[in-house]
Amino acid sequence: MTTQTLGQTQLDQSKMEAFAGKMLGAVSGAFMSPLFSIGHRLGMFDRLAGMKPATSPEIAKALGLQERYVREWLATMVTGGVIEYDPAGRTYRLPPEHAAFLTRAAGPNNFAFFHQYTAIMGAVEPPLTEAFKNGGGVPYSAYGNFQPLQAEESARLFDMALVSVIVPFAPGVTERLKSGIDAVDVATGQGHAVTVLAKEFPKSRFLGLDFSDEGVTAGRTEAVEWGLKNARFDVHDVAKGIPGKFDLVTAFDCIHDMAKPRQVLKNIAQALKPGGVFLMMDMAGSSKLEENIANPMAPLLYAASTLHCMTVSLSQGGEAVGTMWGEQKAQEYLRDAGFKHVEIKRIPDDPMHVFYVCTV
Repeated sequence: MTTQTLGQTQLDQSKMEAFAGKMLGAVSGAFMSPLFSIGHRLGMFDRLAGMKPATSPEIAKALGLQERYVREWLATMVTGGVIEYDPAGRTYRLPPEHAAFLTRAAGPNNFAFFHQYTAIMGAVEPPLTEAFKNGGGVPYSAYGNFQPLQAEESARLFDMALVSVIVPFAPGVTERLKSGIDAVDVATGQGHAVTVLAKEFPKSRFLGLDFSDEGVTAGRTEAVEWGLKNARFDVHDVAKGIPGKFDLVTAFDCIHDMAKPRQVLKNIAQALKPGGVFLMMDMAGSSKLEENIANPMAPLLYAASTLHCMTVSLSQGGEAVGTMWGEQKAQEYLRDAGFKHVEIKRIPDDPMHVFYVCTV
């Protein structure tokens, strides 16, 4: 029933109330986000998942934390519908159904992990606001602890599925890796994909390329710690070309970030040996906004694009295709780069990623 007006426009009261509830939920979620991050970083969710109902002092003691802070954190989680509270015994309990999405044991389904990005994204709001007004973008260097977080995020997927699920998407590649081939991972970040593969396939030779000194150093360190002789890392801008020829090229969740994605994909196609395979992981979604409206991940991914992926590309004078460039545009870029065969694969329980198996 219409009960109010805004200027000359009549307002639908039920629609107003529904939207007000959505906005209140968004604001509450934003304020809770740093506390989810703290809960993850301090292992609070992990410890609570293994505890029987307990009081605030008991939980604080088990965690080795200050009780007053723990009590207020618990109150936030109770009123936010995360933790259950029994007033009679003043005890708190993390239901196992909730723990399945909040603990390190949840692997890629640990949503508490993602709240660590909140502080980083909040810190770039001032320069991003200026970019809205004046153009340009926010450089990668402005994002503080972003790369280690990304490495931790992708490592959960690589440890669980890289060898057993993702590589087998490309027919025959597992067998070839066992026999011994040359592989390169472009924009390797901190290189965990390279070290996982190098450990599993000791007869093959792996190279990780990234423009970040920090990432390459981390990759080299892990390779030494794991005693890997078949993994190496170099600082290199893949938009300027890829040194060498390879049987396998991989690119995990990075092409959409690049200033020159078309050029990079062409360079990858040219770097493949005859019969070589390019395996690309990127974000799942459509290139058409209207086809993403019903996707519950879409607001997060478009926001991530605005706050990071798109603006980082613009800071380099790039094309800024964005996180949600979509499967249609990705396939177009791959065809234009020279890939004649592109097959799309998905992990059934992973709604965020899509995998492209490409050959020239």
